[in-house]
Amino acid sequence: MDSHWKLVLEDGAVYRGVRFGADREMCGEVVFNTGMTGYVEGLSDPSYRGQILVLTYPLIGNYGVPRELLQTGLPHPFESTGVQVLGLVVSRYEPNYSHHAADRSLGSWLKEYNLPALSGVDTRGLTRKLREQGTMRGKLCPDDHDDSLPANTHDIGTLVDQVSRPGTDRFDADAGSRRLLLVDCGAKHNIVRSLVSRGVNVTRVHYDYDFNADDLGADGLFLSNGPGDPTDVGRLIERVRRYLDTGKPVFGICLGHQILALAAGGSTYRLPYGHRSQNQPVVERLTGTGYITSQNHGYGVDASRLPKGFYEWFANVNDGTNEGIRHSRKPWMSVQFHPEAYPGPVETSVLFDEFVQILHEE
Repeated sequence: MDSHWKLVLEDGAVYRGVRFGADREMCGEVVFNTGMTGYVEGLSDPSYRGQILVLTYPLIGNYGVPRELLQTGLPHPFESTGVQVLGLVVSRYEPNYSHHAADRSLGSWLKEYNLPALSGVDTRGLTRKLREQGTMRGKLCPDDHDDSLPANTHDIGTLVDQVSRPGTDRFDADAGSRRLLLVDCGAKHNIVRSLVSRGVNVTRVHYDYDFNADDLGADGLFLSNGPGDPTDVGRLIERVRRYLDTGKPVFGICLGHQILALAAGGSTYRLPYGHRSQNQPVVERLTGTGYITSQNHGYGVDASRLPKGFYEWFANVNDGTNEGIRHSRKPWMSVQFHPEAYPGPVETSVLFDEFVQILHEE
């Protein structure tokens, strides 16, 4: 930590602090996460692409960044191959980490990806501002730089292109098992781990792959999480709409949930500040069962305009927003939260078990 920097919001508000990470000015959408732990998994989550992340927990960096271990051929506990945020804002950064698995500091990890971070900010006050006024754009820069923000140059097509891996990757559990086609809009690695550990073979394809022309022998479709507004990936939505005609099983998570809803005839909208935490309570509508979930999204499905044949599966206890839909007769289901967790509670991982059972029954 060596220089005075600031976060400037589009409404003119300025939050000053001390830089750690890279010496690089960065602009993006400013969002907050209320999780107490899990910054390694969170910062590597592709759904944060294009965003400056504010962590509300007051002490960050004390357990460092762990060594990379391979699990199902993917780096663990990282949720992608690198840091996905554009910048980080914390109340207090601890450069002297202490954890048996750590091999470098959070600051050095951010420098490796040339990303800036700001410490010494009143993140509680900043978060309250974002909750009251909504998510807004911001800039991390040296304190003596101009406060003006450049024009917004990010769009969903660009962001998803950045986080969707090109080509085709196979993760096989068993030669005789069912196979899912995972459409990668920015898929977290633990989605693959969760499926393979349940005996499902996974073929991961780029989000713009035409799976209607060739589904590579898959028995069903899995729509991943990812960044931004789902209405801007129209070609993918149309492909999912056509795929529904096959009647094969479909499961969507986060952005994938929104894409399934749009493909089936529903609608989505922008939330004021989104849900980004590991403690979001949801309730299963039919049973009244409650769950604590991990979430990271800025858009939602309009529960008042659900697609024909679908019903509301889950709802958010805090604000009543939709958290899942399911078809009453077809094997199509999706959730807004993250049953694969990482970070966060794993109690909704049972949804993977349920979908895998459906996959075997079809």
